[in-house]
Amino acid sequence: MSLKEKLVRDKLPGHVAIIMDGNGRWAVRKGAARIFGHQNGVTPVDEVVKASAELGLRYLTFYAFSTENWARPAEEVDALMGLLVSTIKKETKKLLDNNIKLRTVGDLSKLPGATRRELLQLVDTTSANTGLTVILAISYSSRNEIILAARQIIKDAVEGKITAAEMNFDTFENYLQTSGIPDPDLLIRTSGEYRLSNFLLYQLAYTELYFTSKLWPDFRAEDFYEALLEYQNRERRFGKTSQQL
Repeated sequence: MSLKEKLVRDKLPGHVAIIMDGNGRWAVRKGAARIFGHQNGVTPVDEVVKASAELGLRYLTFYAFSTENWARPAEEVDALMGLLVSTIKKETKKLLDNNIKLRTVGDLSKLPGATRRELLQLVDTTSANTGLTVILAISYSSRNEIILAARQIIKDAVEGKITAAEMNFDTFENYLQTSGIPDPDLLIRTSGEYRLSNFLLYQLAYTELYFTSKLWPDFRAEDFYEALLEYQNRERRFGKTSQQL
């Protein structure tokens, strides 16, 4: 029986988030430029998106580019932005054919004009799709997201739009960039690193964490199924005891 066949469909996570780590190291180990690793990181994205859609997952988030990544060498950043544009153009028909919606989180104002236009066009083009929602976290910082939410809450409070008594988890989450998106059930991070790297810090409060030593360009659908099986074997208690579940 294959890993995919072992999965229990009614126990699958509704939302999987992935920190795609290790592209640069993968390229360096092969004696190539770092962008070669990013280029080869497109294949696992395709495989995971396809697998998620086939399994009926509702949300899939990729941590594609953090605000800290802007500090990388300019040639690498420029190449990444160009790769993003070319990938978007190639994937548009595939997303439409498979009823996949694209959303983004992050500060898109920092993106080069052409990159931002292509990305927003694809978001608009797929907005009516009702299947899997793929979220790209680009120029994203969770700490910045929380600060921006706090600023807007203060502004709304000063203008009388909200009171302290009205503030609760649901209200606060409406101010986040992920508003309307359920918290991830499972987080996967590749490359053997054990940290969150400023990714969805609020949203990951009760998320199951899965780490693999595989570098992202080597990650495939079978590795994704393995992570899902591990998730299904865990007991999610949300602060309760096993006997209470």
